[in-house]
Amino acid sequence: MNKNIIYIGVALIVGLLGGFLIFGGDSADSATNEVMDNHNHSEEIASNQMWTCSMHPQIMQPEAGDCPICGMDLIPAETGADGLSANEIKMTDNATALANIQTSVVGQGEMEDNSLKLSGKIKANEESNAVQVTYFGGRIEKLYVNSTGERVGAGQRLATIYSPELVAAQQELLTASSLKESQPELYKAVRNKLKLWKLSEKQINAIESAGKVQEYFPVFATVSGTVTHKMVEEGDYVKQGQPLYKIANFNTVWAEFDAYENQIALLKEGQSIKVTTNAYRNEVFDAKISFIDPLLNSTTRTIVVRAVLNNKKDKFKPGMFVEGKVEGIQSSSKSTVTVPATAVMWTGERSVVYIKTKPNESVFEMREVLLGNTNGTNYTILEGLENGDEVVTNGTFTVDAAAQLQGKKSMMNTEGGKTTTGHEGHLGMQDNGSGDKKEEANHSEMNKRIEVPNKFQNQLKEVFDDYILLKDALVNDNSEEAQTVAKNIGKNLAKVDMKLLPDNEAHNHWMTIQKELKNSASAIEKNSNIAAQRGHFKHLSAHMISSVRLFGINQTVYSEFCPMADNNKGAYWLSLEKEIRNPYYGEAMLTCGEVKETIE
Repeated sequence: MNKNIIYIGVALIVGLLGGFLIFGGDSADSATNEVMDNHNHSEEIASNQMWTCSMHPQIMQPEAGDCPICGMDLIPAETGADGLSANEIKMTDNATALANIQTSVVGQGEMEDNSLKLSGKIKANEESNAVQVTYFGGRIEKLYVNSTGERVGAGQRLATIYSPELVAAQQELLTASSLKESQPELYKAVRNKLKLWKLSEKQINAIESAGKVQEYFPVFATVSGTVTHKMVEEGDYVKQGQPLYKIANFNTVWAEFDAYENQIALLKEGQSIKVTTNAYRNEVFDAKISFIDPLLNSTTRTIVVRAVLNNKKDKFKPGMFVEGKVEGIQSSSKSTVTVPATAVMWTGERSVVYIKTKPNESVFEMREVLLGNTNGTNYTILEGLENGDEVVTNGTFTVDAAAQLQGKKSMMNTEGGKTTTGHEGHLGMQDNGSGDKKEEANHSEMNKRIEVPNKFQNQLKEVFDDYILLKDALVNDNSEEAQTVAKNIGKNLAKVDMKLLPDNEAHNHWMTIQKELKNSASAIEKNSNIAAQRGHFKHLSAHMISSVRLFGINQTVYSEFCPMADNNKGAYWLSLEKEIRNPYYGEAMLTCGEVKETIE
């Protein structure tokens, strides 16, 4: 029995020793491997670590060193910035949610019912326009048509003129009349002279029968139509042949559409086009393409396509927006890459979209695209996107504003960096003699503008005026005044008439900007905390800057920048003066910042 106990004890000792050798050895190896893995992982992290400048967050370098702009020591970039390419931007989940940024995956689809949609306007038919002139000089004693828009008929009296020339010619007629038997040729010549001044046989006979000179003579309309331009006033002296009125016949009008150069091959004269307008939503007007402009507009890269519309019922008014649908268009391929129209931003020379580069993160990058046909709600993309790309379809301007603030490529800044940094000064002047031109080119690109009517600019300026009052309220640390002014911004935004904009691209720009301005202003109105108001003011300013750059307000303004705002991320604002009055800090740091751009 004692031997059995000994055997059992020995077995236990051997088992424990074997277990230690087996499992202990594995544990040691595991620990060693873990150390090695950690070492390798640390090296991997170190290799991906990016370094940035606290004053100039657009600076991203793979190793520590000095900021190339201000010379400060670089610091490790914040978590989440690692691995971003030079032109990628990252937004927080909270910012993405607040801006309601939405994306969709690019799909392939066929052109809608093989048709091409064009946008355009109604214009007066120039072939039916006429200029009413006077055929004799003198002083206008009376005008019988005094305003534009009045209808006149051929033979209607338009004005009465006192003409010394006609007085003298009448005296000649009376003298020649007494000699018509002896000098018939002289008599005939005098009558013909009066006929050259558009006096009728009846008028000449009346003068001869009365036997006395008539001092005032009427001017009669030679055409029928609508007065579009009144060119004289009562009491004016006019010369022979001088225009009095412009008269248009609106029985037919022109529908002029803009077609992009890549659509030219799809169009030809004689094609049927169906015309619709918001004024008569349930009606479709049939016409044919009568003219395709042989000259390309080098600024908009479009040509004019014209159709003549019957307008005897006076439905179409010059200036009215219309859409034309050309059917039977054969696409060069059965399937095409398409995106929603809201995804595309247009600068006047190029079109851009923002794509989401990482499926599980809010990381975006700008990409230029070449537009093809449009069916009103979607664009065909000829170059720049592939099936499966994820594009921003809502909140595109917010993403673009974030790109500007982070110094990345954006809609108005193809180079990135210099136009959206903190204290660069005149860095562009130091690029080995070539920086001047580059800086000048960047500035020129940023000020590309969409031509819009003055009325739209004036309406936008009312919004801008309220924005300046809001900025001043934040400068004075007055949160209550900021709430009041923000409410007025919302009211004036509602008064801006989008129908004044010239085309769909301008519409899309303004719709996006207006929405973002409204959301930011509303957030300031509802929040009495001045720190929160200043946070929303940053976003409001980004979109206000975009609108002023794109559309203009007929006033010089200054884009100013504080690198310390928003936790050293920097923030912009607009001002009417070069003198810095910082709305993000108020009295705490009133003069922090500098002028970065002058917007004319």
